[in-house]
Amino acid sequence: MKLFIKSSFTFLAIVLLAPASEGIFAQGTRQFFISNTASVNRQDELVILTRRTLEEKLGKIPDGSFINIKGKAQAPVIVQFDDMNKDGKWDEAAFLYSFKPGEKAPFSVSVTNRIIGKAVVRAHVRQQRKNADDTFGPSLEKDSIPADQPNTDFSKQELPPFLTEGPAWENDKVGFRIYFDVRNTKDIWGKTTPKMVLDTVGADPNVIYHHLAYWGMDILAVGKSLGAGSLALSVPLAGQKDTLVRLGGANMGPVYYEKVADGPVRAIFRMHYPQWKALENYPAVNLTEEISISGGQYFYESKVSVKNAPADAKLVSGIVNLYSKKFTTPVSGGARGIYTYDLQSENKDKLGMAILTPPACFDGTGTTPNEGTDIKNTFYVSMKVSPEKSPEFRFYSAWEKSDPRFSTEAGFNNFINQESVKYGSPVQLSW
Repeated sequence: MKLFIKSSFTFLAIVLLAPASEGIFAQGTRQFFISNTASVNRQDELVILTRRTLEEKLGKIPDGSFINIKGKAQAPVIVQFDDMNKDGKWDEAAFLYSFKPGEKAPFSVSVTNRIIGKAVVRAHVRQQRKNADDTFGPSLEKDSIPADQPNTDFSKQELPPFLTEGPAWENDKVGFRIYFDVRNTKDIWGKTTPKMVLDTVGADPNVIYHHLAYWGMDILAVGKSLGAGSLALSVPLAGQKDTLVRLGGANMGPVYYEKVADGPVRAIFRMHYPQWKALENYPAVNLTEEISISGGQYFYESKVSVKNAPADAKLVSGIVNLYSKKFTTPVSGGARGIYTYDLQSENKDKLGMAILTPPACFDGTGTTPNEGTDIKNTFYVSMKVSPEKSPEFRFYSAWEKSDPRFSTEAGFNNFINQESVKYGSPVQLSW
């Protein structure tokens, strides 16, 4: 097993316009607009501006320089700069902004070599390994496990080799984790605090995170299901029913974790599976999942690259249905998918979960059998796999202790249908 450590390359700016002598370059200031094309409020909407788009309008941005953005009444905007391809230069500038229905909001932008101020962290990802003294080390930039990494036997050891058994990501509303072993299943942290807590949860074996604490708790039982958006392939085989193959087990091959960006606006990481032997007598599948989470939202977003998949295979993601008898499909907006709502948290209270995907990705929905299969107790969404477009989806977790809207089924239904509208009608940039 190889362990990789590298310095992070995520920048933050609370950006303020200043005289040229204090850092504004000669290109000057340009105005742009972000339009909410939907008839619903968009609270803490993530806006991403690529470096390429900015340079088309502002001219080349010198290495080591950034941008200033101001909103209404020249209010400064918190901007995060992310190096997505790890070439030492930021590729995307991301910020959060709240839009009214149909609003076209004006912004000003200019190039600067100054970064001013400090922001509250609203999104975070980490992967930490256990030290010999049962403490946990720093958040890693890269990490890896072999194909047969076993899950922790807590009857023999109090602490797992990785904090909370693998990578965890959170924002100020909700958290998630993925088991960094042969299970490779995603789980949910219900949160009741906006603070980032997952660097300490699970570090003390005497504090059980399955019990409600001041910050929240682990609220999902996953069993043999696809949990909270875990992955599988649906493969058609001649003369047989489609085979559903979990991304897990020893056939998954070695797994590589890579942190891309770590707050304060959004957190991004990638899980690489370059040698997944999904089926015997087929070439290994090369799959990469890029997972991101941004402040103010109750979902994470997944973008999945699949190479060498068997012909006509579909990507599948699912929701555990141990405590729910049916799923519902959204009735509003352009997104497709499923959602559930029931007494399905480990705290025996209300929890809504959903998977939404763009229409271009959507292929169908279904329910796994609970006998004669490796994947059980799962409602699922299948998505098209093609070289032209990577499948993508959003997984939602809406716990009633996180937000009173989720204490009733009507409140949750309204929330998900509005999310479907927003996902199907993204904001638009104009100059």
